[in-house]
Amino acid sequence: MTAPHIIDPAGLLGEALSQASPDLMRSLLQHVINALLSADADTVCGAQWGQQDPQRQAQRNGYRYRPLDTRVGTIDVAIPKLRSGTYFPEWLLQRRKRSENALITVVADCYLAGVSTRRMDKLVKTLGITGLSKSQVSRMAADLDEHVDEFRHRPLDDAGPFTFVAADALTMKVREGGRVVSCAVLVATGVNNDGHREVLGVRVSTSETGPAWNEFFADLVARGLTGVRLVTSDAHLGLVEAIAANLPGATWQRCRTHYAANLMSITPKALWPAVKAMLHSVYDQPDAASVNAQYDRLLDYVHDKLPAVCDHLDQARADVLAFTSFPTGVWTQIWSNNPNERLNREIRRRTDSVGIFPNRQAIIRLVGAVLAEQNDEWAEGRRYLSLDILTKSRLTPQPTQQEEPPLQLRAKPNPKDTKRLHHSTGLDHH
Repeated sequence: MTAPHIIDPAGLLGEALSQASPDLMRSLLQHVINALLSADADTVCGAQWGQQDPQRQAQRNGYRYRPLDTRVGTIDVAIPKLRSGTYFPEWLLQRRKRSENALITVVADCYLAGVSTRRMDKLVKTLGITGLSKSQVSRMAADLDEHVDEFRHRPLDDAGPFTFVAADALTMKVREGGRVVSCAVLVATGVNNDGHREVLGVRVSTSETGPAWNEFFADLVARGLTGVRLVTSDAHLGLVEAIAANLPGATWQRCRTHYAANLMSITPKALWPAVKAMLHSVYDQPDAASVNAQYDRLLDYVHDKLPAVCDHLDQARADVLAFTSFPTGVWTQIWSNNPNERLNREIRRRTDSVGIFPNRQAIIRLVGAVLAEQNDEWAEGRRYLSLDILTKSRLTPQPTQQEEPPLQLRAKPNPKDTKRLHHSTGLDHH
């Protein structure tokens, strides 16, 4: 005969938990939540982790970690990543939490620094931060700064190589030495080895100068930026020189949108529609040979009417048409900085609410939080470029030096045109 139980397991466990330390409760809660997320991700994939199943719809691809505030403290939540498709536990986490907290701390910092405005009065009422004390702001800022610093200084080795990179700068106002001055926020994005876009880095500089860009790219290289084949940007001289100095194997693509604006600045306004239409037709061609042929037609069109525009186009040809060295499937993603415009708009949406920042660290906190969240969204979303097109792009031979592609003449060139082409390119045409 078996003796009756003299210990109640449920009661014992309940008592132990009630007397347990916060560390134990935090550890148990973290384990349970991560187990639930893993099971939820398996449901999305259609099979358990590591199990071969014909019903499987996606593959697991590691984890990304997010902090989660609970009654027993902050825990690290391991969110499963998928090779294709997206997974995000909307029932557990809120998107953009970090950037909203960053905005709150920045606005509160403005108040503490005595630089509040009527626009901020409306903003803080919406955010509900009227009751924040200085100590609360300091604690929130310290926590956010830690996350942003980890994001800004994370190694890039594991995610590389980054075949395509884009760089841009935004201007913001900051209060320094009792004056309101402008500063430049340098931002770089790239396409990682998995085909997803990724924010590579962000830095605040006094102005957009060559040394600032050089330090920025040197830091990216030191953190593991490798395999860059093409960098897209505007024609800022310091930026172009920094690319050449730090990424010697990369080609520079001059942003077509910025170049069109530069070209219109020396074009008579009456001829804007015609020149714009001709320039846009260059990018509408199906292959590299057709692109170069149409560029020749554009040169022929402006040669007699607009010699300054013709010279401008001639000099910029290699940089504007650098994209033609790569497969046609990536042209729309690499020939301009337009894919970064949405990112810039998101940054502006948050920073315009502040107006004038109390210090540079506040800029880093808010912009860094926005970029970190955008980076998470890109990682969760579909691939920006397919793996096949990335492989083809990496196999594209790189010239030892930047050379202009040979110009193609019309069927019946006149002597004047032939003389112009020989003079501008130094090439013999047969």
